[in-house]
Amino acid sequence: MTDFISADMAPLVALGLLVVMLAAFIWEKYPPEVTAAVAAGVFIVLGLTPTDQVLGAFSNEAPITIAAMFVLSGALVRTGLLEALSNGIVGLAEKRPMMAAAAFVTATVVGSAFVNNTPVVLVLIPVVIRLAQSLDMAPTRLLIPLSYVAIMGGTLTLIGTSTNILISGVATQQGLEPFGIFEIAPVGAVVVGTGLVALLVLGPLLLPARGGDTDGEDERNTTYLTEVRVTDKFTGIDKPVPEIGTFGHAGVQVTGIRQGGTLRRDNLADHVLKVGDEVILRATMSELLTLHAATGLVVGYRRGAAPTGVSDGDLMVAEAVVTAGRRGGSQTLDQMSLGTRHGMRVLGAHRHGHQIGPDLRTVTLRAADSLLLEGTPSAFQQLSSAGDLMTVSLSQGRAYRRARAPLALVSLLAVIGLAAFNVAPIAVLALVAVAFILLMRCIDSDEAWGAIDAQIIVLIFAMLIVGIGLQQTGAVQLIVETLAPFLDGLPPILLLAALYAVTSILTEMVTNSAVAVILTPIAVGLATQAGFDPRPFVVAVMFGASASFATPIGYQTNTLVYGAGDYRFSDFLKIGIPMNVIVGAASVLAIPLFFPF
Repeated sequence: MTDFISADMAPLVALGLLVVMLAAFIWEKYPPEVTAAVAAGVFIVLGLTPTDQVLGAFSNEAPITIAAMFVLSGALVRTGLLEALSNGIVGLAEKRPMMAAAAFVTATVVGSAFVNNTPVVLVLIPVVIRLAQSLDMAPTRLLIPLSYVAIMGGTLTLIGTSTNILISGVATQQGLEPFGIFEIAPVGAVVVGTGLVALLVLGPLLLPARGGDTDGEDERNTTYLTEVRVTDKFTGIDKPVPEIGTFGHAGVQVTGIRQGGTLRRDNLADHVLKVGDEVILRATMSELLTLHAATGLVVGYRRGAAPTGVSDGDLMVAEAVVTAGRRGGSQTLDQMSLGTRHGMRVLGAHRHGHQIGPDLRTVTLRAADSLLLEGTPSAFQQLSSAGDLMTVSLSQGRAYRRARAPLALVSLLAVIGLAAFNVAPIAVLALVAVAFILLMRCIDSDEAWGAIDAQIIVLIFAMLIVGIGLQQTGAVQLIVETLAPFLDGLPPILLLAALYAVTSILTEMVTNSAVAVILTPIAVGLATQAGFDPRPFVVAVMFGASASFATPIGYQTNTLVYGAGDYRFSDFLKIGIPMNVIVGAASVLAIPLFFPF
């Protein structure tokens, strides 16, 4: 403790800083992680968090586990598992829409229970939009439910949300036994069941029926026109096109086949593929890059010989936008001479809102069209100087590594299974799984580190430092002693309900990681002071901090669908407040059944 803050004043100063920090979270002048980091710094400088205990925050297993689960989720995306799941639902929707809707809900719940729900929602947003079209309803009827179902699915396991892992870590520091991976599953099942029924009843009444921003395209779903030449090393030679799995993925659409200079567009299903055939198709960026990496296929178009002395390791893929150019007017790829002038290979072409075509080599490009190009760094520099194209950015798309999908899935299942039988702490199991998927190249190291949400990790570490300060200064004890007279004699169920309500309300305004760190020690203290088992009260904080429905800023998945559906803030309030009340009541009633007082 610094000399100018006495032991008697320290709790009050810590509480004052806590109020200022919460106000800054609500004000949103700075990102939450910046606010938390500044607060942690002030606690350290003022001596409210002892310097010898600051590093103790970094020994908490929660942030390590959360970071590892981010990487495992990234591996599921890179190997195409989540994409395959979404494509299966879309395929089912074309034949049996209602069954597809049920499959979509089930997949979202199960996926969110074991995988970080942010990538789950990101992958499923375009699926939901297409599903809405199949069901002849506005996407706004399904996008908010997608977020809500993902949130509720995350309450089924300890690893379902980072908040659950964090609260378990903080509770363990308070002296509680660590939570098992499926320990909260019974309460989560009640929440999921109640929430789904509430959505079925309230959705038709309270969800808006607007078109939403269904025309917006992200890089992952942008469709490129390309062509693929077949060489003698391709495994699909002498097979009909429909029997070739390489061209059978949902993100690939074959539109024509050029054979011997003749372009064929009819009866493609009867065509038997031969060496030298050129397949004209449209594909998403990831599928296009997957084709580019396949043996026996030459993707794209280049007029002129390939540059000599250049290895695959020297090449990069970038997206470029066609400008008006010095030549003016529209141009074909041959007229632009990207191959002869710069050694570039054009992998694909895209025109926003339109089907560009008919094939890659004859397409007439207009200003603002996008080209996916492969070339050397020096070639891209020359290209930028030429003025016909403006290089935008390196491609963030990656080819799917579908052959390694079983390894990624087995890694995740191993973490879940071994943690369920308490073979080792979940943090250790997750780290071993990350090492395994990196070794087996399910995901590249740069992608793995990029999959980690650094903002969340910084926020958690900073809040743990603040939490230590609140504990060490006696601020938590002061809060408990202040509230105890008002809560004295209350039935435990009412105390549980009050704690849940406070957690839920704060979560709608403040990041749930901060709420979790602040309220978990208070929950333990209040329960102990009243003579109850703290465990059910910690579970109430878990569910109150996760079940955030009333605002688009309360939970990250809400923010994702908020933009995708072009919702209004009030749309979330209309259905979110009733959902908070219904799910909250179900949680409060269910917790004592499985976690006795």
